[in-house]
Amino acid sequence: MKVNEIMANLEAKHPGENEYLQAVREVLETIEEEYNKHPEFEAAKIVERIVEPDRIFKFRVVWVDDKGQTQVNLGYRVQFNAALGAYKGGLRFHPKVNESMLKFLGFEQIFKNSLTNLPLGGGKGGSDFDPVGKSDAEIMRFCQAFMYELWRNIGADQDSPAGDVGVGGREIGYLYGAYKKIAREHSTGALTGKSYGWGGSLMRPEATGFGAVYYVDRMVKQNGDTLKGKKIALSGFGNVAWGAAQKATELGAEIVAISGPDGVCEISGGMNQEMFDYMLEMRASNHNKVEEMAQKFPAKAKFTAGKKAWVVKCDIAMPCAFQNELAEEDAKMLIANGVKYAAEVSNMGCQPGAIAAFQAAGIPFGPGKAVNAGGVATSGLEICQNAGHINWTAEEVDQKLHKIMNDIYDLCVKYGKQADGKINYVKGANIAGFMRVANAMIAQGII
Repeated sequence: MKVNEIMANLEAKHPGENEYLQAVREVLETIEEEYNKHPEFEAAKIVERIVEPDRIFKFRVVWVDDKGQTQVNLGYRVQFNAALGAYKGGLRFHPKVNESMLKFLGFEQIFKNSLTNLPLGGGKGGSDFDPVGKSDAEIMRFCQAFMYELWRNIGADQDSPAGDVGVGGREIGYLYGAYKKIAREHSTGALTGKSYGWGGSLMRPEATGFGAVYYVDRMVKQNGDTLKGKKIALSGFGNVAWGAAQKATELGAEIVAISGPDGVCEISGGMNQEMFDYMLEMRASNHNKVEEMAQKFPAKAKFTAGKKAWVVKCDIAMPCAFQNELAEEDAKMLIANGVKYAAEVSNMGCQPGAIAAFQAAGIPFGPGKAVNAGGVATSGLEICQNAGHINWTAEEVDQKLHKIMNDIYDLCVKYGKQADGKINYVKGANIAGFMRVANAMIAQGII
């Protein structure tokens, strides 16, 4: 494999799609050595095939707001690779959503899903619709209009979307209601992240955050350390950060910061149950302001406008909000302040310079495709429950999630262990995820 040659060809086909191209380059550079041990991969042009999506649907979404005015947005679904199973990946509603972003997310999803060892292909979708400040009625009408265009191309054995940024339980409910009405079938596996009682799985809202903490716990133990007493800074206050905050606190860590687009809340003495519960209210409000936590709990939280979570001294940094949110200068600030571990919970949450800074400083760094795989893993478990018409208890789902995250961690160690004994978790995750997909593509022929 000649990485620069492949990237030059890709850049010519996809000019300006920097997020997508960045994600591809990172994977290719870390798998190159292992890839070159398999001449059958080169003969079948596995890399050239895997970096291009199977297909992309792009469509207009027309809906009417509460003032009776017609609004127009763009919707997308990127079906990237189905070598391991039906396409699986979230829907993101955010004004910055575009084709390049979704291609990067869909590409990452291939390997994340592969790491779970479940039969899941990779895909991603969404819209440039901004749910912030919208009424429930407006969000419902948008979701219905979005699904009217998407429904033919999804289904339990074809493509099963889930939630992501801007798409929580409420949005999944509206989307599924529209799907059921239009498709005239009660196929609960067509969407995951549903509410418990009509096809949803217990533990799904918490799963990404819980899984991330399970991975970090193993990373900490790998270094002869313990999570107990560690101070953790989180970005975001949605389901992912909410789950991570709860599980980390349960395991004895202390959440010292959460952040939003408006600034950061520094938490004194860690978070409590009231604060966990209020995070859900903040997410549901659509205000997208972390300052509300400080207004609700002035004795516990101090708000600083315009700052990120990374200004607060911590032992563990866990970006949970958006891609490329942790920059190189943030990483250097964290390192100067004594951070011991970093884990990328959001997809590609760290910029390349930040990852390089952590690795150069010897800070164990967990990559997003491994660390945040708990969400899609539990979505896969939800599909299994739907197919078998069974409902596992929360304890059963949590046990399965914990095992999956432990298995993912072990794969990262297997493929990421270096000659000096240190572990390159980024390399390990990329190789482990790639090998399973590549072998499946070889077995299934040139299609």
